[in-house]
Amino acid sequence: MNCSLIIRAYNEEKHIGRLLEGIKQQTIKDVEVILVDSGSTDSTGSIAESFGVKIVHIPPAEFTFGRSLNLGIKSASRELIVIASAHAYPVYPDWLESLLKPFQDEKVALTYGKQRGYEGSKYSEHQIFHQWYPDASNMDQVTSFCNNANAAIRIGLWEQHPYDETLTGLEDVEWGQWAKGQGYKIAYVAEAEIIHVHNETPRGVYNRYRREAMALRRIYPEAHFNFYDFVRLTITNILSDLWHAARDGVLLISLTSIFWFRLAQFHGTRIGHRETSLVTPQLRETFYYARERKRKEERKRDVEPIRYNHKK
Repeated sequence: MNCSLIIRAYNEEKHIGRLLEGIKQQTIKDVEVILVDSGSTDSTGSIAESFGVKIVHIPPAEFTFGRSLNLGIKSASRELIVIASAHAYPVYPDWLESLLKPFQDEKVALTYGKQRGYEGSKYSEHQIFHQWYPDASNMDQVTSFCNNANAAIRIGLWEQHPYDETLTGLEDVEWGQWAKGQGYKIAYVAEAEIIHVHNETPRGVYNRYRREAMALRRIYPEAHFNFYDFVRLTITNILSDLWHAARDGVLLISLTSIFWFRLAQFHGTRIGHRETSLVTPQLRETFYYARERKRKEERKRDVEPIRYNHKK
């Protein structure tokens, strides 16, 4: 099995080397790697070139998440397309193998894998990763939720329906919604695990959730988020984070970030929605609600993790 792997990047010199090193250590060796660079001014390009990566350029003024992916996929030559964030890296050498295995079922259009934070991730970010990416795989999930930081699609289906270039985010969810509407499956693969590095300021968290809420309203016009939702979900998620942090013995060092992260997250969500109704129950469950997490939830694998030499 082979694939083309698309990476979107802008000034990712601190992280791109680790991702490319992890790709080289995969059990699948026949990988065409394409970097879509949107005007990096650091050494992102030279690092990618040192790994033999094909680089496609997109002017910053033309960048959208969907447009950059479409541009990268147009340069791809393989049937299966893997999409990875430039500030993420695989945990295991069978990451690609695990992510692509569900495509043995012809009805699977899209797969996506588990994400976890790194040691510097905010505590609330860790909680969100556990909420959105459980420890058990699901080869035919009900919702169209997925995430292009760690996903794969069939290029033949992409040719029928390219990514929406007008969305401010969630181009992956829109594509998944289309695929499910065509009768295809979305598979979640817990074994295809990556570490996703986010190190955002409160403004960065606010902007991320604002643009995603704006996109969600485009994809699901019936989805709304009012002030009551903002208050209730901010309070319940803060309380959940505080409880888990206390249980994990990290409450004092996480206290401040828990409050500002959740406030920024749900304030951005409220402003992005700009309406006064309710989010559909299934989407609310996926995107917003805190869930009880067992202390030793992580399932250990028999596969030896990749030992990285490249600094983050």
